[in-house]
Amino acid sequence: MQSYTIGQAARLLGVSPDTARRWADAGRVPTHRDEGGRRLIDGRDLAAFSVELARTGGEDGTASHTSVRNAFPGIVTAVKLGDVAAQVEIQAGPHRLVSLLTREAVEELGLEVGVEATARVKSTNVHVDRT
Repeated sequence: MQSYTIGQAARLLGVSPDTARRWADAGRVPTHRDEGGRRLIDGRDLAAFSVELARTGGEDGTASHTSVRNAFPGIVTAVKLGDVAAQVEIQAGPHRLVSLLTREAVEELGLEVGVEATARVKSTNVHVDRT
């Protein structure tokens, strides 16, 4: 069974290592120590915790009310406005997401560089790579 360090778990959960460490300290996710004394989380425990976290919401406890389960919270890094369409880039942890939407939607949402935003993805065709 693969195990993850607190830093790796934080990256996979999309939170800071301090947040992941607090969750571990509070017993929300079980950990064990390796021979070197590093705290590790078993892959199965991390998977179960990530599902629970998505179901109940983040640190503020607010769950999402949407049918789109693939949410990437991040920060807007670029906005290109056309006459009718727009392109918005969001950096969500290590993920760069680019969305094409209407100019009207960008303006209504107040999207501009530096604004927090969540990219939501719903697709019938998803590719999975093992890393």
